[in-house]
Amino acid sequence: MTSPKNTPPAVDAAQDAVHASAPEHHRTRTSEAVAARADRAAKHHDSEVHHAEAKKAQRISELRARKEGRAQVRPTAEGWKQAMGPDGRPQLQFAQRPRVSQPPVHLADLSLKERQEKLKELGLPAFRAKQLSVHYFQHYTTDPERMSDLPKAGREELAAAMFPTLLTEVKRLSTDKGDTIKFLWRLFDGSLVESVLMRYPGRITLCVSSQCGCGMNCPFCATGQAGLTRNMSTAEILDQIVQANRVIAEGGLGGKRRDGGHDAERVTNIVFMGMGEPLANYKRVMAAVHRMVDEAPEGLGMSARGITVSTVGLVPAINKLADENVPFTFALSLHAPDDELRDELIPVNSRWKVDEALDAAYDYYKRTGRRVSIEYALIKDMNDHGWRADLLARKLNARGRGWVHVNPIPLNPTPGSIWTASERDVTAEFIDRLESAGVPTTLRDTRGKEIDGACGQLAAAE
Repeated sequence: MTSPKNTPPAVDAAQDAVHASAPEHHRTRTSEAVAARADRAAKHHDSEVHHAEAKKAQRISELRARKEGRAQVRPTAEGWKQAMGPDGRPQLQFAQRPRVSQPPVHLADLSLKERQEKLKELGLPAFRAKQLSVHYFQHYTTDPERMSDLPKAGREELAAAMFPTLLTEVKRLSTDKGDTIKFLWRLFDGSLVESVLMRYPGRITLCVSSQCGCGMNCPFCATGQAGLTRNMSTAEILDQIVQANRVIAEGGLGGKRRDGGHDAERVTNIVFMGMGEPLANYKRVMAAVHRMVDEAPEGLGMSARGITVSTVGLVPAINKLADENVPFTFALSLHAPDDELRDELIPVNSRWKVDEALDAAYDYYKRTGRRVSIEYALIKDMNDHGWRADLLARKLNARGRGWVHVNPIPLNPTPGSIWTASERDVTAEFIDRLESAGVPTTLRDTRGKEIDGACGQLAAAE
């Protein structure tokens, strides 16, 4: 019997002794038991090796920080406890909980052809599908009283069949200027999700959620504290946009320009940076993206270039994105250029390392010609050291020039917390080092801090 790799000598000796002395009819069962013990011993050995290597890397990063006259803060969850796996690492959850109820099928889950087929099944003419689609995607309504082009008889029943209630608004918080709104939605099963609507000069951006909770277990993110409940459906993702458009049409979003410049009249930009890991809900998220760019009335008729799909680094899913043939922007939430820190900061890094994620991102650029965004939340004394800016620049430039843009994200200043904003001079130096190395860099404008609507703050609490 071949010993597992790195099996301790004592286990090898035990296996040899068993094979030499056990009767033939007991050897198979005994061998399986010994193999199981050997496997556990090998995993324990590998875990100890990994732990030793991690400690060594931590010492190196602490020495580098000291050379800059800085501290090296370690990522730690504050006010909650991360779920840990048997290997002592943060537990990852890629699939929704078993036996979770799914929302009823909605018009937005279906293509125009599928809508026509469903209406035929209901005994109605197929052309009603287009009328219903216009009401939903262009008029932003599911109210049968506003559908005067439909026969009054049976109108309510038809609307109920095609537009089951998906999102019910629970709470709406606005900033003082009125240009940012955070919505709290209750889904059909009682799950809560949030989205954030933001007006900028000439455009309106909606930050959408794609999952109820999140299974990526990042220690700095409020969304992941309760883990993943379930994936959101295609229609639940899209309904966030339709309902936001309705609020805009009703005059509910302030912040309009006073200089006579153009104001957007509906959501023009989508960022998948709300609750959940979008690529862990790949099929439904991509269906939603296709529906966003489909011409009205099949979809919302949005520009693909105004849509940003973000991920913490699910490499196999990143490798499929170019096949969608939709030229959206891809954003990689990196937050650290070195595996030593990123293993703790972004636990999925234990599956796919920094270089693997960057290779996948670069491949997306090569196949689509679309420049990739690198999201980098600057956290005081944790990931904002000068040497990390230099390392990030080297890794990006090693793959080419002109393929990537870095967006440093300022966190909330939080006194007494390790998850606090970098000092202004440190932020300026980090950006300067990247730009000096030829890496295009823009400090991202973060909205909604006063209403807990900024990056990493969405937690869906009533």
